Amino acid sequence: MPIASPDWAAQALGVGTALAAGLLIGIERGWKLKDQKAGTRVAGVRTFTLLGLASGIAGLLGALGHGVVSGAIAIGVVAIMVTAYARELKQQRDSTSAVAAVVTIAIGFLAGSGSAGLAIAAAAVTVAILALKSELHGLVDKLKAEDVKALARYLIIAAAVLPFLPNRQMGPLNAWNPQKLWLVVVLVTGFSFLGYVANRIFGQRHGTIATALIGGAYSSTAVTQSLAQRLGTGQAGGAEPAGIALATAVMYLRITLLVGILSTRALPAFAALMAGPFVVGAMAGWILYRRAPRHDGPAPPGNPIAIIPALGFLAFVAIAAVAARWAEGRFGEQGIAGLLLITGTMDVDTAIITLGGLSAASISAHLAALALAGTVLANMAVKLGITLAYARREGVTAALALGASMVALAVSIAIGWWWH
Repeated sequence: MPIASPDWAAQALGVGTALAAGLLIGIERGWKLKDQKAGTRVAGVRTFTLLGLASGIAGLLGALGHGVVSGAIAIGVVAIMVTAYARELKQQRDSTSAVAAVVTIAIGFLAGSGSAGLAIAAAAVTVAILALKSELHGLVDKLKAEDVKALARYLIIAAAVLPFLPNRQMGPLNAWNPQKLWLVVVLVTGFSFLGYVANRIFGQRHGTIATALIGGAYSSTAVTQSLAQRLGTGQAGGAEPAGIALATAVMYLRITLLVGILSTRALPAFAALMAGPFVVGAMAGWILYRRAPRHDGPAPPGNPIAIIPALGFLAFVAIAAVAARWAEGRFGEQGIAGLLLITGTMDVDTAIITLGGLSAASISAHLAALALAGTVLANMAVKLGITLAYARREGVTAALALGASMVALAVSIAIGWWWH
């Protein structure tokens, strides 16, 4: 029995999106094949547009409960296109247009079924892939065996392991969430891989800085570990100390923005506390960058996916999680400052979120800003330790830059406490 018909506007949107997706892909295919003689092209703008329309109608009919008719239309359209492209596949051995036609049918069916947003996004990605033929082929030509192996290793870590881990609290004091803990490994190895890719594209000096600036907006601690590990293994290009300092400077900006969103009342005082450390960190990073070797050649050979150091980092995070849960259970609300300090050593964002959940009566805005600044200082101490542990003597300049920023932060906290 057919299900109830949805609103006609939603139906029109779905079919219209399917039509638009076919038109977009058809324009790209028509432009790409414009030099072929008239009558030799299997499908152009009109055909792809009609493919989108037909598959959109099929998807709508399926959503309305007319599965047999919907399936017949979809199968019929696919059969027509397979037959039409059979000769081209044999003669030119190029299946791009044939596959694009099948993808257009799938996208149209998706739009007609009610997922118009996902369908138009898929159409945009399809057009981009088709239009970037020469760029993608050029990228493949530049790849080496090490690049492909590195990508494969990272995909196993990020895609073949993470989705299948339990997403619930377990372990000592229920402090461990396996999926979130493994996400730490994904982050650390991801920034390592990002640095490897950036170095291959921009050269070591500029690639390292790009990694630091991008990664600092997500996890400056993970970036610090990745760059320090590169320093310690002798695979550095010279800009790693500058990258560590700049990632920390970006971190100051990011957490200030986060405080403004999650704990607005503490923003003025917190921004004042972060201003000095940010200036010092940014200046230290700039000085180290100017002094870094100007070698912009390709990255040195090595394993960009260093799993053992990442697992060591994971163990540290797991221990910190248990410590934070213990402090919370032992001291309750009276240990707010201690809890923020412990959680902030590895994840300042967690401390900010915790503070944002407290009532305004539990802690004043000024004390809240000081408490958060203390967590940042604790996190900086952890990054300093990571730098020295992984980079050893090669990380002295980076450690000095972090130390200077820490001193500026400590002075800001002392002044803020004195004024309080």
